[in-house]
Amino acid sequence: MTRVLVLNGPNLGRLGSREPEVYGAATLDDLAALCRDTGRRLDLSVDVRQTDDEAELIRWVHEAADERLPIVLNPAAFTHYSYGLRDALAQRTAPLVEVHISNPAAREEFRHTSVVAGVATGTIAGFGMMSYVLALQAVAELLAESPRDS
Repeated sequence: MTRVLVLNGPNLGRLGSREPEVYGAATLDDLAALCRDTGRRLDLSVDVRQTDDEAELIRWVHEAADERLPIVLNPAAFTHYSYGLRDALAQRTAPLVEVHISNPAAREEFRHTSVVAGVATGTIAGFGMMSYVLALQAVAELLAESPRDS
C-alpha cells in the first residue's frame, strides 16, 4: 500500500467555522476521515496533516521528497506567495496534486496566481471536499500508470 501525504496549510484547521459559505461546514477531522476512507478504497495509506507554520510544511515536503511519497497539497494562503514552499516542492520525487476547496480563480484577484501550480503534476479546485477525493484518485491513477514516477 502506497503512503500518500495530504498536507494542508494555514487556517484549514478552522474548517467548519471559517467562512462556511466558502468552505462548507465539514471540519478538518471530517476531511481527514474522507481522505483516509478514499485512500483505503484506492489502496493508499493516507496521512493527513495540517499546519499554520510554513517551515513545518516545508519540512513535510522534504520528508515526502526523501521518501518518494506522493503529495496532495492544499497550500492555502501559501499558494500565492511562498517561494520557499514552491522551491521545496520542485524537489518532489513523486506525483504532487495541488488542491483547493474553493475555486481561487472565482475569488479575489490576489488568489488567481499560484506559485505552486508550476511544479505540481496538476491542480484540482472548486469542488469542495470532493477536490481531495479527485486528487487522491488522480494520484492512484498516476501511480498505476508509472509506479514511482512523477
